[in-house]
Amino acid sequence: MAKVVTFGEIMLRLQPPEYKRFLQATSFDIVYGGGEANVAMSLAQYGDDAVYVTKLPDNPIGQACLNEIRKWGVNTGFIARGGARLGIYFCEKGASQRPSNVVYDRAGSSIAASTVADFDWDKIFDGVDWFHFTGITPALGDNVAESVMAACKAAKARGVRISCDLNYRKKLWTKEKAGEVMGSLMQYVDVLIANEEDCSDVFGIKATGTDIETGKISTDGYKEVCRKIEDRFGIHTVAITLRESISASQNGWSGMLYADGDFFFSDRYLITIVDRVGGGDSFGAGLIHTLANGKGPQDAISFAVAASCLKHTVEGDYNVASEKEVLNLVKGGGSGRVQR
Repeated sequence: MAKVVTFGEIMLRLQPPEYKRFLQATSFDIVYGGGEANVAMSLAQYGDDAVYVTKLPDNPIGQACLNEIRKWGVNTGFIARGGARLGIYFCEKGASQRPSNVVYDRAGSSIAASTVADFDWDKIFDGVDWFHFTGITPALGDNVAESVMAACKAAKARGVRISCDLNYRKKLWTKEKAGEVMGSLMQYVDVLIANEEDCSDVFGIKATGTDIETGKISTDGYKEVCRKIEDRFGIHTVAITLRESISASQNGWSGMLYADGDFFFSDRYLITIVDRVGGGDSFGAGLIHTLANGKGPQDAISFAVAASCLKHTVEGDYNVASEKEVLNLVKGGGSGRVQR
């Protein structure tokens, strides 16, 4: 199995029970999660050697978070300790026509205040096959973007394959800043992952014939997006998740993969959503797992979309589906019948 390093922020997620709104809440359920951490925890369930790198406060909350990461079989040996606090985000889960809502309380977190000196990338990448980061991490500040750049350079020097999920977050930075910083990192990226909005928001590359508000998706439009990404940045492998937003409770879910000039498509799943947060991360983990372990592009996109479909049925940030469960869905085992 592949050895994969991911780097980014993990936060404490506080969510009102069931479908209560923030204004109704008298208690919050606790989950730990964040883009790259979610990917690492999914990869560990598939049997990969997943290594997660971040910085956590040296206090009981930071330790509780560290324990949670370890519980899922992720290597935490390169997590730096120190800084003031663990970032928090509040998540109000949507239903039907009411969308989910997220409120961040992450300013001054340990990872946001970290420096390049906190991470020995040459040591971290020893024996590693793959490195993954998202656009959320460099959005935390110029200092963190510098660490991402250092990681990419060290990984590339060792021949490590690099993937990036664009993951634009408008509450963290502007489109202009995102385009500048992410554009500078693309020279190191081998596999780019995006959704129906990211390429437009970050690089101004729009998919014609698509309307995210009505859920209308044009695969021809996204084929053009992939080609433009390749022309601009020289990235030959681009994965696009295709979400048809019927409501907050029901989505059509599929994906496409552009690999060396050819296009590959997954099956389409109609999902009744339990928890949408982390859906894109589970897609990224499925893609990395298959590609890093020598599978072809059709197997990769089929596995990634099926894995993400299952994640939408799981509470919390990260996917806890096994490789066998994902493969069963790929083979058509999506009836939901009790497994005896």
